[in-house]
Amino acid sequence: MRPDPLSPVFEALAHPARRAMLDIVFEHPGRGVRELAAEFEMSRIAVMKHLRVLESCGLIRSEKDGRVRRLWFNAVPIQRIYDRWTDRYATFWAGRMADIKDRVEIAEDRKRRLKGTPTKKGARRAE
Repeated sequence: MRPDPLSPVFEALAHPARRAMLDIVFEHPGRGVRELAAEFEMSRIAVMKHLRVLESCGLIRSEKDGRVRRLWFNAVPIQRIYDRWTDRYATFWAGRMADIKDRVEIAEDRKRRLKGTPTKKGARRAE
């Protein structure tokens, strides 16, 4: 079995501190590492370790700006997860929902015909 390229993204998202870091960077694009570290009750070194995980799977992009390393959120890995799972399962569930809708409408039409009330198309049952 070949390795799944999305596994590192899932692993990065598994840690609550990393998810919180992503939220902060998303809300404040270009935030510096030192500013980000101030938001957490952990050392700057610990924050850097988490950022390395996020950067290695592509969820964070960083750029050196003088002495400050600026951070940006990259949504592409999450979009790939979304595309993979929704494309695969959305078609399946959309088809099932259409089947359920059809069955409910058929059942409602039968009930209306039995009661002699107008059907969905406005036609009356012939007496």
